[in-house]
Amino acid sequence: MRLVFAGTPETAVPALEALLESRHEVVAVVTRPDAPAGRGRRLTPSPVAQRAAEAGVEVLKPAKVKDPEFLDRLRDIAPDCCPVVAYGALIPRSALDIPRHGWVNLHFSLLPAWRGAAPVQHAVLHGDDITGAATFQIEADLDTGPVFGVVTEPILPEDTSGDLLGRLAGTGAHLLVATMDGIEDGALEPRPQPVDGVSYAAKLTPDDARVDWSKPALHVDRLLRACTPAPGGWTTFRGERLKLGPVRPAPDAEPLAPGRLRVTKREVLAGTGTHPVLLGQVQPQGKQRMDAAAWARGVHPTDEDELT
Repeated sequence: MRLVFAGTPETAVPALEALLESRHEVVAVVTRPDAPAGRGRRLTPSPVAQRAAEAGVEVLKPAKVKDPEFLDRLRDIAPDCCPVVAYGALIPRSALDIPRHGWVNLHFSLLPAWRGAAPVQHAVLHGDDITGAATFQIEADLDTGPVFGVVTEPILPEDTSGDLLGRLAGTGAHLLVATMDGIEDGALEPRPQPVDGVSYAAKLTPDDARVDWSKPALHVDRLLRACTPAPGGWTTFRGERLKLGPVRPAPDAEPLAPGRLRVTKREVLAGTGTHPVLLGQVQPQGKQRMDAAAWARGVHPTDEDELT
């Protein structure tokens, strides 16, 4: 089939790579416009745009998918199908109707669970044991379309969102190619999503990523893993923001009041609403990420200090 692939972040690159190596022809890529990046905040093409350019594939960067100029170009290309991975914008009906097989999304959850922008983060945050990826026919509503296929993936006890998403990007890429094969062969018919088990995964904001130390250790652990690498968990220490990497629950440690610290030569424990957690990597304002013990040696926490 002639494909126009839509995607933007690094997560979408494995799927683009898999389609480029498949029996199908990727004739163009749709991605979000260049965005400021790095210390210089220079306009930089998306990872998908960069990989497509390397492969000699036409790159389209509409400000809005409904722009008439973009829709005209899509009609001229006349794709059979438009596979989508983390494109970052809703597809209007005027675009959905152009390819004869429509637009097919690779979504990183087992639909209808965790429809929306941050399915992997919410699966980690809510302590799911199993997640996966699904391919489905895009409709006008959010992630409601009938499903072509799924793959499952266990969530390991120390998985961050980044870890899990990296694995799903790989297995999901193979699923997307298999879905394109099945659509071309006429071997796949999408099935409606169940009406039960629907949940929504809104994007996690920096405000969501602030640790509430009065919460149980289990919640603190899940929150910080869910927010790694983005938007990044944090707290405050002596009035300044302190970024936090994943922690490790320490149920056998001596109790600590929420937010209070206990420092030894090799480790830093922080109190929660239940048992303490062992801090991992931290990053003070304006400094590099470092081990919590090295940070504590520099700031010398007192008995009066706490994380808030």
